[in-house]
Amino acid sequence: MTSPHHSPSTPPDPWAPPPAVPHPAYPPYPYESEPPYVSPPLPYHRLALATGRHRWWRPLAGTGLVLGGAVVAALLVLLGAEIVGAALDKPVDEDGLRVWGGIGETGQGLLSLALLLPVVFLAARWTQRRPGGTVSSVVGRLRRDWLVRCLLLALPLVTASLGVMLLLPGASADGTDDMVWAGLPDFLLGLAMVCVLVPFQAAAEEYVFRGWLTQAVGAWCRSPWVAILPQAPLFAAAHGWGTPWGFVDLVVFALVTGVLTARTGGLEAAVGLHVVSNLLAMGISAAFAGALASDETAADMDMVSVCVDVVMIGGYAALVLWWAGRRRVQAVGAGRAAEDDIR
Repeated sequence: MTSPHHSPSTPPDPWAPPPAVPHPAYPPYPYESEPPYVSPPLPYHRLALATGRHRWWRPLAGTGLVLGGAVVAALLVLLGAEIVGAALDKPVDEDGLRVWGGIGETGQGLLSLALLLPVVFLAARWTQRRPGGTVSSVVGRLRRDWLVRCLLLALPLVTASLGVMLLLPGASADGTDDMVWAGLPDFLLGLAMVCVLVPFQAAAEEYVFRGWLTQAVGAWCRSPWVAILPQAPLFAAAHGWGTPWGFVDLVVFALVTGVLTARTGGLEAAVGLHVVSNLLAMGISAAFAGALASDETAADMDMVSVCVDVVMIGGYAALVLWWAGRRRVQAVGAGRAAEDDIR
């Protein structure tokens, strides 16, 4: 029974809006991400181009960062030495700086250079937008097995050359003949400092000169010789001006290790020779009183020592190139830039 006030069927309102019809969901836009950049095979000196993000100003910006980092590293080491020296109540010299003695001050210098290693890696990442490992080799990392082989090749050659230098008349014109035994405690302390810091110091110099500078120039030039040549006189100048023969020896060292870096696709051969040379030379110096505090460097070598050293460097280069050819050491690659690209 229906209510007298309600009609069983109400006619539709002709002025009512039509009912809303739900729209089907819009399909997702077929967006495809840009494929990762795949670098063509590159030689070592061109690895700054591995990510495809090279701009003409990036090598300049990175070089400025490396130079600034060197200054900051030296200041940090100096500041740390002053703070620790004050805590230990070290004496003060005429310049107001804490006195650490020959071993301590040499350690500060080595540490300042060693800190350039992370600076180079940061310069590659921040300014050139590429993995830091591309400074090490064409495979994007330091090839440890090849580095060990280079160290083993360098050890007997450097040992023999140093022995000849010490035996030849005139090779000790720097006054080492008058040095006296440092004593067992000082020798062990100096030797420990050398063994801990010298590998990083020598490697840092290679990463700066044969690594960063070579690749910075190589970002603009295709020729490996154009990339290798500028770093050689800069490397020699960084050691100070001693004798003309010493300067020539350093230039030869830088040129030969630069060629080895290009021919083997990485810094391992250069690092191996540099580390062994510095370890043995400074390890011997640790045995004599005051020798580690000397300001003399390889730039002060005389003609006889330079002749012996150049023969050793040439022999090492020949052996490295022969062994690299036998083991087919990779000299060209993309540095894994596609996989490790900076995001």
